[in-house]
Formats: sequence, C-alpha cells, structure tokens
Amino acid sequence: MKTRLAVIFGGISVEHEVSVISALQAVDQLNKDKYEIVPIYISKERNWYTGENLLDIDNYKDLPGLLKEAQPVSLQRTMDKRVVLNKEPRPRFGKAEVAEVDAALPIVHGTFGEDGVLQGYLELLHLPYAGCDVTASGAGMDKVQMKRIYRDAGLPVLDFISFYKHEWNSDNEGWLNQIEAAFSYPVIVKPANLGSSVGISKAADRSELEEAIDLAQRFAIKLVVEPMIENMTEINCSVAGDYSEAQASVCEQVLGTDEFLSYEDKYSGGKDGGASKGMEATNRIIPAEIPDNKTDEIQQLAVAAFQTLGASGVSRIDFILDNNSNQVYINEINTIPGSLSFYLWEPAGVSYPDLLDKLIQLALKRERERSQLMFSIDSNLFSMQKGGSKGSKQ
Repeated sequence: MKTRLAVIFGGISVEHEVSVISALQAVDQLNKDKYEIVPIYISKERNWYTGENLLDIDNYKDLPGLLKEAQPVSLQRTMDKRVVLNKEPRPRFGKAEVAEVDAALPIVHGTFGEDGVLQGYLELLHLPYAGCDVTASGAGMDKVQMKRIYRDAGLPVLDFISFYKHEWNSDNEGWLNQIEAAFSYPVIVKPANLGSSVGISKAADRSELEEAIDLAQRFAIKLVVEPMIENMTEINCSVAGDYSEAQASVCEQVLGTDEFLSYEDKYSGGKDGGASKGMEATNRIIPAEIPDNKTDEIQQLAVAAFQTLGASGVSRIDFILDNNSNQVYINEINTIPGSLSFYLWEPAGVSYPDLLDKLIQLALKRERERSQLMFSIDSNLFSMQKGGSKGSKQ
C-alpha cells in the first residue's frame, strides 16, 4: 500500500518561488511505486490549494489562471483521527473530502514555513512530517538564538551584536557607537530570521551601516551585525539524519559575485535561466577545493551543528573559511535547504530518491518514538475541584 504523502510548498515568505522549484524537483524524484503524491500549495495570500496542475512549473507563469483551476482546501484532523484535505468552502451537497494523507514533506523555505510555524500546525494535526521539529526549526531560523546555542556548545561562530528595530530607532547613535567599538569596518548587517541573503548587506563606514540597518529592518524586527571576513571562502555541507545518527555530505565551495553570496547569485541562474533548478544552479565547485583536513573539520562541525540543534531530516550548514587565519566559522544552518541539497549527496553515492526515502523514514521513526511518550495525564481535575471557578482560593 502506498504512503499518501502531502508535499507542502509555496508559502508567504520572500522565498516563495524557490520553494515551488524545490518542491517540484522533489516530486519528480519521489518513488511513485511507494508514494501517492498529494500536492499542497500555499499562496502568498495564505490560501491552500491542491490539484495535479500544481505539479507543472510552466503553469506558474500564469498564477491567477493556475489557481482558478486548482482546488482550494484546508488540512484538518477528523474525529476518527484521520488527516484529510477538505474542499473550501465546504460544498452544501456532495463530498467535501478531497484526499487523506499519511505523512507530510514540508518544502516551505523561510518565514512561516522553515521557522517552526508550519511544523507546529502539523504537530497539532498529529501528522508525521519530514525535517526538523518545532524547536529545531525555530532556533535554526533565528540567527541570534542559533549563534547563542552554538557558542554555548563551544562551536565556532563569529562575534555579533543584535538588537530590535525599536531599540535602533530609539537610540541609533548609541548602537552605532557600540558596533564601532566592537568591530572594525567592514561589517555585515542581517535580518535575524530571514534566509537566502535577503536584506543582507555590507557596510564599509558609518553611513553605509545606517543604510544597511534601514534595509534589514524592512524584513525583520530583530537584526544582527557581525564583522566581515574579507578574505574568505564560503563552504557548505549538508547533513542527513537525526539526534541519534547523522552523516555529512561532500563539501561545496560556493562562488558568489561579491564578498558574500546574494539572493540573485543563489536563484537568478544568470543568462542560462538557472532559476528553474533552484540552488542546484548556483555557481559552485563540488567537491570544494580545500585541503583534506579542512574538509574533515567542516564535515565534523556540520554534524555537530546539526545534532546540537536537535535537527532532523536534511539540513545544509554554511561555513566561512577565513583564508588569513585558516579559521572555520559556522555561518548558519538551513533546516529546509534549497533543492534539499540533493546535489551534495549524489557525489557521495546517495541518489535523490534514496535521500527522500530517508527523510520520510526519519519522519515515521520520530512519530513512533513520540507515540511512546506521555503528553497528558488521564485525570479530570474539574471533578475534584471544589468551591467554584476560583478553586482553593475561594
């Protein structure tokens, strides 16, 4: 019997289009003998749709026309403990149920998809899902929390200063002085909880720093400033597994058009139209052209970063190699990486269908383990309560 697999993609973040690309890549590679694919597209307006027409990338060139043909749905849990897609709005006559699902493969990048929000909803539905859980997703998406976790675990991260938008607006002179006292220019300014280099810029002086902060606060209410390593190499490594066992992929050396990889570098694909390939189209060298001892160090750090965060499924950990000091720093973890980083596993002998199988098996493993835990106590405190709604205080 096939597993009815809901592949969830789209979303309301700035990485919406990348999510569509990544998801359709995965659907193309999923073993159709094992899985019955149920596509679920989340529009930028937060509406949910299903339908076979959502599986053709060319249809997204006319998005309004595509959504007119798709079926609006909601994902719900029934009283008999099934998780189903129901038509929206519910028909007055006829069947409301479109499909039943057994597990989910979320491929929603960025805010409200990669940050634990979607995972929390799937938890409430009691639907097994691939990838990181709520806690790991939230911590991995928030660059400040991520850095603090890694720093406390003794893992190498760059120094940083973080502040909220309202703090900056109430005392920007004070924050400028604090940043300049801590770091020499140039520095990098980032939104704390956004991916794909959106809103990230460098600053070589105070004027540029103010501009960079103004840009970043358009995308997030919490910001991060850190020193910029000018002579650096960007190295990425993927990890697959969970808390008990995890393996690192080969490393890649990413070639950006500037000192750091921009959103356009990652997804525009240049003149050859590489956007249809997602992160696979990025200009890169695989395996990375670094010494073997550095490859080993980065792979070990990647697994440590993955398991320290309590990650599951597949993630991509991005590193900065300071070419002057030869020091490696963890830059960030991507808990739902573009293209699910399949291109880093194929050189290691792991096909994309096999990688997807592993992710789904890890999801079912986590569900089996959690089913053995106690989440509630079989008691009725209301039956023991005396004295009305105020309880013992009355």
